[in-house]
Amino acid sequence: MERLLLSAILLTLAACGGASKDDAGTLTIAATAVPHAEILESVKPVLAKEGVDLKIRVFNDYVQPNLQVDQRQIDVNYFETKPYLDEFNRSRGTHLVTYAGIHVEPLGAYSHRWKRIADVPHGAVVAIPNEPSNGGRALLLLQKAGLIRLRHPTDPLATVHDIVGNPRALVFKELEGATLPRTLDEVDLALINTNYALDARLNPLRDALIIEDAHSPYVNFVVGRPGGEKDPRVVKLIAALRSPATRRFIEDRYKGAVLPAF
Repeated sequence: MERLLLSAILLTLAACGGASKDDAGTLTIAATAVPHAEILESVKPVLAKEGVDLKIRVFNDYVQPNLQVDQRQIDVNYFETKPYLDEFNRSRGTHLVTYAGIHVEPLGAYSHRWKRIADVPHGAVVAIPNEPSNGGRALLLLQKAGLIRLRHPTDPLATVHDIVGNPRALVFKELEGATLPRTLDEVDLALINTNYALDARLNPLRDALIIEDAHSPYVNFVVGRPGGEKDPRVVKLIAALRSPATRRFIEDRYKGAVLPAF
């Protein structure tokens, strides 16, 4: 009986030790589908050779990836810009930090009704993202195109209430970013993040009436909890994402619609 009990204890300890070792090699990451999850899939084999099992969890919104990292349900995420993260931390009381910038997704204005930005008529309905950083980003792009004028011309968190010049009397609808591609048959113009545009099979370089250029400050970062950037698994992830091979993957796959930021 004592031998059986000892054997059972040893088996339990061995099983626990095996689970810990496996967990230590697993890294969970939240991402939106395109291009983030695709880029992550491209580095999975590299990380596997280095002992890191990358578990990619795909989300179609910008809130849960941050909440689940903050709540330690997921290790890190890869989907957002620093202006978005800063606003999220302020409004939600979280303390997430950026680890490394990977790429830029130029935001663009799309339409099923008009071929040129000059054709957008008086009283046109324009849909923009309903969260502060991307909403402000959309307004800055419209201002650059001459459609509106903002009270503070460089404010990345400008809102529709900051519009002081609107010569075409544009009517603004603020909607969740993920839904914007589906509104193109209902509005004159929609300002859409490239990840959602690509997911909707829009080609930013061909279909956008106006689009941010390569000097956009809106870099997409790997994000996590303070101190997490020192985790060996995260160090390996960032090295893989910022490698020459990943640069080639981004350039070859997205043909300028997504730009490496390293």
